[in-house]
Amino acid sequence: LFSFSDPRTDPWPLVHSPFPVTLLFAFYLFVVALGPFYMRQRKPLKLRGLLVAYNLAMMTLSSYMFYEFLVTSVLDNYSYLCQPVDYSRSELGMRMARVCWWFFFSKVIELLDTVFFILRKKQEQVTFLHVYHHGTMLFNWWSGVKYVPGGQAFFIGMLNSFVHIFMYGYYALASLGPRMHPYLWWKRYLTIMQLCQFVAIAAHFSYNLFTECPFPDGFNAAVFLYILSLIALFLRFYYQTYIRGKQ
Repeated sequence: LFSFSDPRTDPWPLVHSPFPVTLLFAFYLFVVALGPFYMRQRKPLKLRGLLVAYNLAMMTLSSYMFYEFLVTSVLDNYSYLCQPVDYSRSELGMRMARVCWWFFFSKVIELLDTVFFILRKKQEQVTFLHVYHHGTMLFNWWSGVKYVPGGQAFFIGMLNSFVHIFMYGYYALASLGPRMHPYLWWKRYLTIMQLCQFVAIAAHFSYNLFTECPFPDGFNAAVFLYILSLIALFLRFYYQTYIRGKQ
C-alpha cells in the first residue's frame, strides 16, 4: 500500500515527509497538556470577533471543498461503489488531488478549535474524543494526500465537508453570545448528522473489503476500523449529553 507516494502531491506543503505533521501534532499535545496550567491564573479570553470570523471562514472553506468534491466527482463519473485513484495529471485528476490537499490542510487549521477552547477556559470541551478526533484526522489525511489523493477517499472528504458547513455555522452562531442560545436548539441533530456520516463512510469502505476494487484494501480496512472507533465515541457522547444529561 505505502510503497510509493503520489508524485503529484509529494512536493506540496506538508506532504513530502511525516516530520512536519508529527512536529505539529507534538506541539498540539503540548498545548493541550500545558495550556490549562498557563491559563489557570488568568482570566478567560473573550475572542468573540475572532471566533465569529474564524467560524465563518471555516464554514466558507467547507462549502468550497464540498462543492469541489461533488462537482469533480460528477464530472469525472466517480463510482460510489468502487473508485480507484486517478494518478494522471489530467485536469480533473489534479482538481481532485488539490481539493484532497485542501481538506488535509483544513485539518491543520482545525487544531485551532482546541486552542480557542483553552484560551477561553472551556476545558470541559477538550475531551478525549475532541483531541483524538483532531489529532488522528491530521495523520489520516496526511497519508491520504500522500498516497491516495482521490478515489474512494473523496467520499470521506465530501461528506465531512458537508457536515462541517453546519457545524461551523453552529459555532459561528454560538460565538455571538447568550442571545443566540434560543436559536441553537438543533445541536442534537448536528450530532445525529455526524453519526449518520460515519455510518455512511463505514458502509462505503466495508463494501470494498469484500469486492474486487483497485483501491488499496489496507486503506479501506484502516478507514473502516477508524470510523468504528469514531462511531463508538460519538455514541457515548450522544448518550452522555442528550440521554443521561436529560435524566
